[in-house]
Amino acid sequence: MAKMTGARLFADMMRGYEVSHIFFVPAFMLKSFAEMEDMPIKRIMVHGEKAAAYMADGYARASGKPGVCMAQMIGASNLAAGLRDAYMAGAPMLAITGGPTPQSRYRHAYQEVDDITQFDAVTKFNAQVDSVSRMPDLLRQAFRVATSGAPGPVHLRIQSHLGQLTEQEAELDPLVERTYSRAHAFRPEPEMHRIRDALAVIARAERPMIVAGGGVAMSQAQSELVELAERLAIPVATSLNAKAAMIDAHPLAVGVPGAYSRDCANRALTEADLVFFVGSQTGGQVTNNWIFPPAGTTVIQLDIDPEELGRNYPNAVSILGDAKVSLRRMIDAAPKASSDTRAQWVKRVQQIVADWRAENAPMRSSAASPIRPERICKEISDALPPDGVVASDTGHAGIWTARMIELKHPQQRYYRTAGSLGWGFPGALGIKCALPDRAVVCFTGDGGFYYHIAELETASRHNINAVVVVNNNSALNQEIKLNDIAYGGKQRGRAEEMWRFPYINFAKIAEGFGCVGMRVERPDELADALRQAMAMNKPVVLDVVTDMYAIAPHPWTPSGRDFHSYQRTGA
Repeated sequence: MAKMTGARLFADMMRGYEVSHIFFVPAFMLKSFAEMEDMPIKRIMVHGEKAAAYMADGYARASGKPGVCMAQMIGASNLAAGLRDAYMAGAPMLAITGGPTPQSRYRHAYQEVDDITQFDAVTKFNAQVDSVSRMPDLLRQAFRVATSGAPGPVHLRIQSHLGQLTEQEAELDPLVERTYSRAHAFRPEPEMHRIRDALAVIARAERPMIVAGGGVAMSQAQSELVELAERLAIPVATSLNAKAAMIDAHPLAVGVPGAYSRDCANRALTEADLVFFVGSQTGGQVTNNWIFPPAGTTVIQLDIDPEELGRNYPNAVSILGDAKVSLRRMIDAAPKASSDTRAQWVKRVQQIVADWRAENAPMRSSAASPIRPERICKEISDALPPDGVVASDTGHAGIWTARMIELKHPQQRYYRTAGSLGWGFPGALGIKCALPDRAVVCFTGDGGFYYHIAELETASRHNINAVVVVNNNSALNQEIKLNDIAYGGKQRGRAEEMWRFPYINFAKIAEGFGCVGMRVERPDELADALRQAMAMNKPVVLDVVTDMYAIAPHPWTPSGRDFHSYQRTGA
């Protein structure tokens, strides 16, 4: 215990928890930021609270450390909106905002709304700090909750609009529990009898598949996943959050299933007689609203959160444990598969994958102008360094990257929005802050880029050298078919007002913000432009002029293409 201000305590604890970046909109807790002046903590001032949250989210997913974002009271609602994606993705984050004082409540104080409940739905822990003496224990609890079990965001509301409470002095204990400086703080061991039960069920299956979810990536269990799949000869589909868990060229890799998917993954899951979900919430996107696998398929599930086990599919065996540890226990206990039946199944799945690749190869190599998005994805795949990172927005950006980006090296990574259009660009900046020595390429559309385009100035000011590839089709073209239906089959009059943008040169806009802007109008220019952009050591916007009417195919289902899976706009 020592006599100090809350501001000093906060700065010391952030350093103790190895926080390297704080993303914020001023003015809030300025004394704390002043105390950090000589600390190795970068204070990233941004232009909007949602962008601050998205950057902290990207930072958290890429580093495993809690991403910290802050806003004064009037910006709290915006910050809460930004936490929605992190909550859905399971990213460890600490959000801090200002709040009312007892003297100001119920008096129409300027900018004051009692907004604490807005954080309930998007955090694991939502607490009020009403006394400077509570700062030490509540900060420790916040880091403890964010990094334990299934990671996620937490929120502390500091009494006073601008965080003035932290300027008070008291006897405070800046104790830091380093165990909670990153996820997963703990790695629970599975019960071995459940491991043996799961292996017995797998051994009886003729057509098993693994579906790897985001828990594999968060647990850094990629190598264990591959090793188990190889040992048991089981094909692997990966959710978007786990897209990088197995390289695309691996003979057991099937691709991304569900809504934003490769047809081959959905087809294979339809034929499987057992599906082993690893670190997956078995939610609507990865299963295309619970079509894949079909109801009645035998399911095994491994998750760190007991509430997820059996939530959407009855489990033949449920395994509670950390993905990395549990997969290692399975590897150690599993005999190597050698049955002819399993070999026939693997050959069948490989043929499904080969057929899909052959069907889509012409579009990935298309020489058409305006450029096809599939060609952009091919060129990103070819240019990405062995340790490069792809960050993707949602909507068409998520669909195109899920289907067409090929990850070729085990150290490459892929991060995507969990649902919020506009996450891609600020999320990529946060990822680059966490991984400054690795190439980070963001794939977004013009519709998604518009959301937080002002953060180009932030990237320029802090030299956050991400490469932003804009699929510039001058439209929210995912809306075209929806509007066709709304108009009874054919749009008329002013219908294009609802989905079309004017022609914009984003390269020139980037230059105006102090970044590098490059415009690509022919597909044969893409490869050189990408390699130049990644070599520049500057923030770069690659403005790629694309076909407005390049519409991603709907996901394959046994009854045909499922139009209703595409409910979110994209570009």
